Amino acid sequence: MSKNTVSDRFRKVDVDEYDENKFVDEEEGGENQLGPDEAEVDSLIRQYPSLFTGQHDRAEGLVLKVLSSFKSTDIEKGVQSLDKNGVDLLMKYIYKGFERPSENSSAVLLQWHEKALSAGGVGCIVRVLTARKTV
Repeated sequence: MSKNTVSDRFRKVDVDEYDENKFVDEEEGGENQLGPDEAEVDSLIRQYPSLFTGQHDRAEGLVLKVLSSFKSTDIEKGVQSLDKNGVDLLMKYIYKGFERPSENSSAVLLQWHEKALSAGGVGCIVRVLTARKTV
């Protein structure tokens, strides 16, 4: 129990500010927060939605194939070239790959996970596991 039980500092916190319905995810901020390359991809997705719908399995397979093609010595350099959002996206694909393991994919994904964890920290894992949008 707290020593100072007569404190009323907690009464000044606006609990409505933390309402779950008012929560805005950083990734859902809108087009203004996108970089130039991300804005181009976003505009392509909006112009040609039929190309990108229902293709999550193909994208996951392609990312896994690319991750498998890296030499183990080049993985750290590849992860270090990514920004914070890139590391988070990489971690999403790593966990997606863990959901459906194939031959030798788990070993490759564990190597990538180790390097992504060292670059992004534990916060990277928390953001991926609590993200509303998945890959």
